[in-house]
Amino acid sequence: MSKSKFRAKVIEKLQLTEDIFSILLYVGDKISEAVPGQFIDLYTDDNSYLLPRPISICDVDRDKAEMRIVFRKVGKGTELFSRLQSGEEVDIVGPLGNGYKLSDESLASGKVHVLLGGGIGIPPMLYLAKELAKRGVARENIKTVLGFRDATTFLTEEFEKYSEVYITSDNGEAGIKGNVIDGIREYKINADYLYACGPGPMLKGVKAYAAEKGIPAQISLEERMACGIGACLACVCKTKEIDDHSKVKNTRICKDGPVFAAEEVEL
Repeated sequence: MSKSKFRAKVIEKLQLTEDIFSILLYVGDKISEAVPGQFIDLYTDDNSYLLPRPISICDVDRDKAEMRIVFRKVGKGTELFSRLQSGEEVDIVGPLGNGYKLSDESLASGKVHVLLGGGIGIPPMLYLAKELAKRGVARENIKTVLGFRDATTFLTEEFEKYSEVYITSDNGEAGIKGNVIDGIREYKINADYLYACGPGPMLKGVKAYAAEKGIPAQISLEERMACGIGACLACVCKTKEIDDHSKVKNTRICKDGPVFAAEEVEL
C-alpha cells in the first residue's frame, strides 16, 4: 500500500450514463496489487480543492498495471474528474483500506456467493465478482443483485461475464420494484455468503437480513472522508468493541474498513 501521492495516466474515459463516468488509469505495479473492496484517493489539480475524493476500485488488470474507477459526478471535484481525457495525468494515493475477505472455506465447491450493489456501490462489486470467478467459483454460484434508481442502469453486461445478474429499481422501471433485499426474496436467491456495498439504508437492510438468515455478511461502508489514512477521525462508525486507536466504541472507516463483518458495526 502506498500513502505517497503519485501521478497516474488516464488511458480511457467513458461516460456510462448522464452522471456516471468510467476512467481507466495506468497506475504501476504496486497500486495494481489492490484487492476487491479497496479504494483510492483522487486529487484534482485545482489548488482550491485540497482534500481528495475517495473512489472505490472497480477493476484491476495486474498484467497491464491498470486500474479502473467508476464514479458519479455529484460535485465540483468529481466534475473535474469527469473532464479528464486520455493522456492526461492525475494524482492518486492508494490502494487504501481493506478488502473483502475470501477464505478457503468460502471458496469451497458449491458455496453460493451473493453480491449486493446499490447505486455507486455497484462498481466495486464487479472486481469482487471477477476475483471470485478467477478463484474458481462457478458462474452459477456467483449471484449479483444490483439496485438502481430507475431504468438507467450501468455495468450490468460486465457483471454477466462472471455471475448471474438480477436487477431491482426504486420505481420498478428496471427489474423488479424495490431494493436489493426485495430482489433476494423475489428472485428466491439462497446465499451462503453475502457481500454488499451501497448507501446506509441498504446496508442496514443487508445486516438485518443476514442476521435473520444466519448468513455471514461483509459490508462496505460509504462515508465522507478527509485524510483517507485514518489520522483525522473524520469518518467513523460505531462498533461493538472498543477501538485501540480512539479508545471508544467506534472505528475508522478509511483505515479499518471500508469493509466490515456486518455484525461488527452498528448502522
